[in-house]
Parts: sequence; C-alpha cells; structure tokens
Amino acid sequence: MKSVIFDTDIGIDDAMALLFLHRAEGVRIAAITTRFGNASVEDTTRNALAVAEQFGIDAPVYRGAAGPLAQRLGEGFPEHVHGKNGLGNIRLNAPSSRPRPLSAHEAIVDLADMLDEKLSIIAVGGLTNVALALELEPALCERIADLIVMGGAFGYNGHRGNVSPVAEANIASDPLAADIVFRSGIPTTVVGLDVTHEVELGEKAVDRLAEDAGSVGRFIKESSKHYFEFHRSITGNYACPLHDACAVAYCLRPDLFQTIAQSVRVVTDGIAIGQTIHGDNLREYVSDAWDELPENTICTAVDSQAVLDLFLSTLASRR
Repeated sequence: MKSVIFDTDIGIDDAMALLFLHRAEGVRIAAITTRFGNASVEDTTRNALAVAEQFGIDAPVYRGAAGPLAQRLGEGFPEHVHGKNGLGNIRLNAPSSRPRPLSAHEAIVDLADMLDEKLSIIAVGGLTNVALALELEPALCERIADLIVMGGAFGYNGHRGNVSPVAEANIASDPLAADIVFRSGIPTTVVGLDVTHEVELGEKAVDRLAEDAGSVGRFIKESSKHYFEFHRSITGNYACPLHDACAVAYCLRPDLFQTIAQSVRVVTDGIAIGQTIHGDNLREYVSDAWDELPENTICTAVDSQAVLDLFLSTLASRR
C-alpha cells in the first residue's frame, strides 16, 4: 500500500483528481495539504475539508502557503476558470472539521519522519509547500519515494503555456519554489501540459460518470460545468483536459506514459517567468546553470484513451 500526500490548490480538476485517488486500489491518502492557486488558501482549505467530509476521505487536512516564495506571474485567482469559490460556484456544505494545527510544510516533514515506508507526494498545484518543507528539512529528499508534479510545459505534442506563451499556471504561481524542488534531488516526475492536454473529458464521459459513479459522478458533473464552459470559450468544445487526474494516473499506471530523463530548470523572472526548460545530458553548456543537476522524469507522450478509461472505471468502481 503506497502512502500519498495530496498537495493541492483544490479547484475543479483537483477535486476530480482527489476523488480518483481516493477510489484507487493500492494507495492510501496520508494527508491533504493545501495552498493558494486556483483560489485563496482559505477557500482551497475549505474545499479540501468539504470534499473529504462529503465523500468519506479519511485523511487529515493541513493548510499551507498563502502566497509564493518570490515573484509570481499574475495577481489574484482565476475565478473565470474555477469560479469564485474554486469549485465552479456550486453550493458546498460548511465543513464541520478544521485543518490540523501544523502547517502543510511541517506536516510533510513530520509524516516523512513518522511513516515506516517512504512517502509519495502528488502535487497538483504549485510547489511552495514542498519547497518550504525542503527548507525546513534539507534531507527530506531521502525520505520521499517519489514526487509527481502536475505542471510545466516543454512543447511536446505542440503544447505550450496556458498563462503565457511558455508558462503553465501551477509552475507560474511560484517559479522559484519549482526551481528549488526540481534541483533538490527528490525523485520527481513532471506531468505537464505536453500530456495532460492529450487526455480530454467530454460531455458523454461526464454523463457516464453521473450515471455510473454515484454521488461522486454527480458531484463531478455539477462542479465541472463552469470549467467546461471556460474551455468551450477557448476551444469551442464542451470538454476539459484531465490535467490533475493525469498525475494520479501516472502514480497508478506509469506504463501509460512515455518519458525522458533530463534536468529541469524554471525561469524565475522576466518575460518568460514560469517557463520550464529541460536540459540535454549529452551536451556541455557554456552556462553553469546546468552543472551537476539531478535528472527528473518528464512525460512526453500518453495513451490518452487508456488514461481516460482508467479514470472512469476507477471512479465507478464503488459508490
């Protein structure tokens, strides 16, 4: 049984991914850690507590970072994407529980020390909490089995940035944190727009979820309406990419993805702030910015139908 911390700025697709992970076999959600991103940290923490209570996710919730380590791209929160409350403006029951007293980064360090096995982290927001945990405990990389990051874009399959021509939203929300984490030595897999834009949840599939996956399916259908409308305004199709669910899919079935191993850096200021760049380990560069960096695993292609089928069948597996 793999123990996983789900690190999230919980919005619409984050909630899909959390429920996907909750219903998956062979994993245990050890904790949910929150941060700002799709909404304020107050809203994302409330969302995490509300979703966990509503669907019986027995995992403590820890509130994390309210802002980035340094400069970020943009201001405010993407209400046009995720709604004012981060979950498509649906009505949520006020959670009866509260977040645990520890901050998210303290919880990551404590859980890594307490558990007999090494932890896995699935990070579907920016990497502020993980960077702060590394600052608190530099040896954390030795206690983490793997870190799966939904973020970044490298240009594979024709996919570039979604908040600038080169930057993806999660990484751009805290570029310095991402650069710290990618250079840390934690075994890291980057599941970026290169593959997440290849896996699409359409109207027929979400209708199937509403029929087959009980209250979970109905929740996903209702909360995703705002998200579907946003994507229709861009693409003309009533459908959305399964961004964060792809990170969970990689955790469950890495064989569904093609990958390369390269070092990764993030641009932390200027016109390309938030851009993810991977090196080439067969070359020597004039710049010393690429010297002695650990390799990260980068997803470059995906079996999109298999990932979608895994998502739908897992959510429908029990009510």
